[in-house]
Amino acid sequence: MTLNRRKFLQTTGTLVLGGMAFSGKAAQLLNFKPPHAVGLQLFTFFGIIDDDVKGTLTKIAGVGYKEIESAFSKKGGYYGLKPREFKSLLGDLGMEWKSHHVLGAPFKLPKGYKMPVGADGKPMVIPPMLNLKENMQQLVDEAADGGIEYLVCANAPIGSLAEITDTIKILNATGEACKKAGVQFAYHNHDMEFHEVEGKIPYHLMITETDANNVKMELDLAWAIKGGKDPVEMFKMHPGRFPLWHVKDLDATHTNIFPVGGGTIDFKRIFENRETAGMKHFFVEHDMPKDALASITSSYQYITETIKA
Repeated sequence: MTLNRRKFLQTTGTLVLGGMAFSGKAAQLLNFKPPHAVGLQLFTFFGIIDDDVKGTLTKIAGVGYKEIESAFSKKGGYYGLKPREFKSLLGDLGMEWKSHHVLGAPFKLPKGYKMPVGADGKPMVIPPMLNLKENMQQLVDEAADGGIEYLVCANAPIGSLAEITDTIKILNATGEACKKAGVQFAYHNHDMEFHEVEGKIPYHLMITETDANNVKMELDLAWAIKGGKDPVEMFKMHPGRFPLWHVKDLDATHTNIFPVGGGTIDFKRIFENRETAGMKHFFVEHDMPKDALASITSSYQYITETIKA
């Protein structure tokens, strides 16, 4: 699967994007202390979950996933539900809603851009999406109403220094609003944040010019590596700043996404440094896989049976 999520998020201006407890054996293999568990980012099921929300979540719970990070839904809201309804549904299935992704600000569609094809073979139809620049307080209030721990900016415009400055202002303002609401705010990266923009590295500006307490980082390990960064070195430079991770694998060329353990990333080394990072939760993710259920099953098995951090 080619790396097409970033382009999709930028150009559409949208965030499109099982049952048993995390076993003691798995906890030992990862050397986690409760309540750490294997989480899933629901963007992995974009184009699928909206057709059968409860049925899809039931299958996810059946694999063994215990924590959920939600993303964009074609139904609007939280997969067509209100925050408390979505939380209740997850609870009924033995899972916890930990985090939710939102867009930082609108993006402009490039001329001639064609929407990606969904699982049904038809171009995706994307309804209007709320964003932090225009709807910050509503999104913060909904996160608080749902009782989730984290609200995460999934993507924001950083194509120029002016856009970066605007994004940093949005992040700081949202971080302050989240603090007042009892929610922790964080920013999720792609690889674009590590490439120069007018002589500056956007991620460096974003991590140094935002409040370290109010704005944490959700480090997408694969995107950071694709951007030329070593996650472990990032943890050492900014200890405690990375409470959330996205976990997916890449091939040697960093072109194709694989289930965790199916590519070339040394997850053992990264997980061994989770305390330096300040990691609290991690979410498996696979951007638009051919078979989402098979992918998350493979990732879960690798994490719980093979990684021995």
